[in-house]
Amino acid sequence: MEFQSCVKIINEWDIVAARQLGRNVAKELGFGTVDQARITTAISELARNIYLYAGQGSVSIEKLNINGKSGLKIIAEDQGPGIEDIRRVMEDGYTTSGGLGAGLPGAKRLMDDFDIESIPGEGTKIIATKWLR
Repeated sequence: MEFQSCVKIINEWDIVAARQLGRNVAKELGFGTVDQARITTAISELARNIYLYAGQGSVSIEKLNINGKSGLKIIAEDQGPGIEDIRRVMEDGYTTSGGLGAGLPGAKRLMDDFDIESIPGEGTKIIATKWLR
């Protein structure tokens, strides 16, 4: 890890700030406009889930350089209610907010690596990575 920056998610404007941070870091790393859009969309989904379900949390962005391979890691964390059934929330169409149910499954499809850790009553941590091609 050579760089990490964090946006606390407390209100809807923080979602915009997290998106902008992700886009700026992706651009600095040399991601093309399509991958920049994928990254910012994933950040938006993760940050919105923090805002809607946990009330507050954080989105951190890390620049990666591992064995000459560059990438961007998103870490979305909260101390909210947690996710009872991770498999179910990863199903397309599943929603508890009345939305389209594309949030987490969509974010996973946009990224190269995607991992969820959640403990009911304690919170959730999602790590998503996009590698520069």
